[in-house]
Amino acid sequence: MHRRHLIQSGLALGATSALAGCATPNAAPVDPAFPTDRDRTAPAYTADELVAAGSRELGIAAEAIGAAIERIFAEQGDSPTAYIAGEEGSGAVGVGVRYGRGALHMKDLTASKEVFWQGISIGWDVGGNASRVFTLVYGLYYPDMLYRRYPGVEGSAYLVGGLGVNYQQADGIILAPIRTGVGLRLGANVGTMAYSRQRNLLPF
Repeated sequence: MHRRHLIQSGLALGATSALAGCATPNAAPVDPAFPTDRDRTAPAYTADELVAAGSRELGIAAEAIGAAIERIFAEQGDSPTAYIAGEEGSGAVGVGVRYGRGALHMKDLTASKEVFWQGISIGWDVGGNASRVFTLVYGLYYPDMLYRRYPGVEGSAYLVGGLGVNYQQADGIILAPIRTGVGLRLGANVGTMAYSRQRNLLPF
């Protein structure tokens, strides 16, 4: 009887050890919306670095974009961990759409990553424009965190040195697009913007 009990106990311990060996309690989370503490270490950009990059990407004077970046830094109280440089086109007659393409830059990336965005909006809004865009990104610790949908209010945009600035935010990530371009866009609207790895024709 005791011998049988010892054999059963040994089998139970062996099964438990095997299951423990298969478990990975310290594995990184799959969902990029929930970074661990070790993910919150992406190096940040200084204002001077962003002014130089923004001036180069938008093709404007450093003084012009410097004023916009200075205001964003003051409002956010922190330094961005990434930026997106690209271009976009948009149009609206009540209902508006916006499509863009650019490159995501982070200090600890060996190369930039291509990114697309598309969005839809509704409101008192008429016109169209083509823009170059330089977006400051806060709270991004690795690239996969970027790809999601961000609500935004275009009517909250303001002008700094002739550049349009507004905010989009989701899951602790804040995007601050700085736009310059040609065309006319009047009014205010609310909508969303989705960032993706590939181009999507539907703006939803």
